[in-house]
Amino acid sequence: MAGDEETPPALILHHLPNFKLSIFALLRSKYTVLDPLDDPPHPSFPELSNAARLMLCAGPTPVTAAVLDRYPALECVVGSSAGINHFDVAACRSRRIRITCAGDSFSDDVADYAVGLAIDVLRRVSAADRFVRAGSWPVRREYGLGSKVSGKRVGIVGLGSIGSRIAKRFESFGCSIAYTSTKKKPNIPYTFHANAARLASNTDILIVCCALTDETRHLINTEVMATLGNSGIIVNVGRGALVDEKALVEMLVSGEIGGAGLDVFEHEPRVPRELFALDNVVLSPHHAVLTPDSLGAIEDLLLANIEAFFSNQPLKAEVQLEFAS
Repeated sequence: MAGDEETPPALILHHLPNFKLSIFALLRSKYTVLDPLDDPPHPSFPELSNAARLMLCAGPTPVTAAVLDRYPALECVVGSSAGINHFDVAACRSRRIRITCAGDSFSDDVADYAVGLAIDVLRRVSAADRFVRAGSWPVRREYGLGSKVSGKRVGIVGLGSIGSRIAKRFESFGCSIAYTSTKKKPNIPYTFHANAARLASNTDILIVCCALTDETRHLINTEVMATLGNSGIIVNVGRGALVDEKALVEMLVSGEIGGAGLDVFEHEPRVPRELFALDNVVLSPHHAVLTPDSLGAIEDLLLANIEAFFSNQPLKAEVQLEFAS
C-alpha cells in the first residue's frame, strides 16, 4: 500500500458524471479519494483537496485553469486518454504540474479499427449488410461493386504510436505507405510529405490519427479533401475537429470524395444527419479505443502511475512538458 496505512494519500477524482472506471472502487480501498461529485461529499473535502498532490482525470474531462485553481497543491494529473487536447497544457506548465496519458494502451485497438473502417468503406461491408437485412437481395438481385483494398496508396496523418501500427497493418495488404507529421521521422522507410495536401495528392486512403492541437484543428480542410479527390476515402480515428466537418459533409454529399470511415466527430455525440443516407460512409460512436483488453491495459497503467507518484518513482507515458527554470 502506498504511503502510511493510517493516513493514506489523498487523490482527486476528476470525471464527467457519466464517466466512471471500474478501478474507482479499488482506489477507495487504497487511497483517500476525493470526488467533487460525491453526494454527500467527503466530510474533510475542503481541507484535504487543498493539500492533494495528485489528480486522476478519467476520459476527456476538461482540465482547465479554473479546475487547477481549486487544488493549489496539485503536482501531477494522471490521464486516461491517448490525447491531451482536453488539458490546458499551458496552465499545467505554468504551475509545473506533470501530466501522463494513455501511452500505447489503446494503440493496437485503434490501429485495428482504422484498418477495419477502411475495408468497410472500400468493400461496402456495412452497406451490403443493410442491403441483405432490408430484404433487397431477392428483389434487386445485384449489388454494386466495392473497391479493392490491396495495393492501395495509404497516407497517414500523424505517424506516432497509432499511425506506425496502422502502417504496419497496411503493409500486409501490399499497400504503399506515406505520411505527414510535424517533422520527418529518422530511419522510417515510408515516404514523407511536408503537409497534408501533398500527402492527399498521392493517396487513395487518408488515415487521420494525429493529436488535436491549435495547429492541427481543421488540418483536413477543403483543399486537402479536393486534392484527395472523388476516388479517395478518409478514415478518422483521431479527433473530430481534425477535419473540417462541414466541408467534409458537403463534399461527401456532392460526390467530391469517394467515402469516409468516421469514428470521431466535431460535436460529439451529434453526427450530421446528411451522412446517414450515404452508403459510402461508415459511422462509429468513438469506440475505436474500447475493448476489454485496452480498458484493462489503461487501468493497469493508471494504477501503476498513481503508485509510482506516491512512491516517488518514474511515471509511465509522461507527457514531456518544458518547465521554466
